[in-house]
Amino acid sequence: MADGSADGKQPAGAEVRTDVTPSADRFAPAQPDSFPRPAAAPPPWLERFMAEAPRLKVPPFLRPPAGARAAAVLVLFGEGPHGPDVLLTQRAATLSKHAGQPAFPGGRIDPDDDGPVAAALREAHEEAGVRPSGCQVLATLPELYLSRSNYRVTPVAAWWREPSDISPGHPGEVAAVARVPLAELTDPGNRLNVRHPSGFAGPAFRVSGMLVWGFTAMLLTEILKLGGWDRPWDTSRIEDLPPEVIALAARG
Repeated sequence: MADGSADGKQPAGAEVRTDVTPSADRFAPAQPDSFPRPAAAPPPWLERFMAEAPRLKVPPFLRPPAGARAAAVLVLFGEGPHGPDVLLTQRAATLSKHAGQPAFPGGRIDPDDDGPVAAALREAHEEAGVRPSGCQVLATLPELYLSRSNYRVTPVAAWWREPSDISPGHPGEVAAVARVPLAELTDPGNRLNVRHPSGFAGPAFRVSGMLVWGFTAMLLTEILKLGGWDRPWDTSRIEDLPPEVIALAARG
């Protein structure tokens, strides 16, 4: 579910796929019997996150109001060639809403979905080719409010115990998918605050050729704290959002 934007070139250390045309079979709706099966315990580096995630404290401005629409995102942890990582997508710049924005795979909970877990896995399958059967759900975090879209978003955390090939699904909707190493996210040199023309400033990350900001960056910031992976960084570093990012965000 998108709410940030992207610029720059891809640095070493992240797998980003933009050049693969998905087959009809790969992005066919996931069947219930392909959903996660019981498996061995996740790696030790996820233990603290698993214990702390359900106890995330939600600040007042992120608490959903009555009437907000239900949605879910998948926070998918894996181990790639550059160590522990997390999956992000980048929305197509041609969209009318959330154009060009980096995000966790996700979207609204459809009537046919069996709750937020099923919705998050379905969206990751459709948007990035993630096979639900290779994911082991670790925890669901408390609902968070995405005010611009009036969604109450349930983050679903999972361990990618059997990684599948990834590539953008839904041509015209997803521009790129990336496995972003946690080492990049925690690097103090990749962290900053960005300021919107409204005056609001919030956390951001420059990783894998993307400027991750807004809701996704706020959630990533809390995830790093929950897992004990956060490192000190210069919180006084504030930059204005680039004009091209503002222009895309203004669409909706």
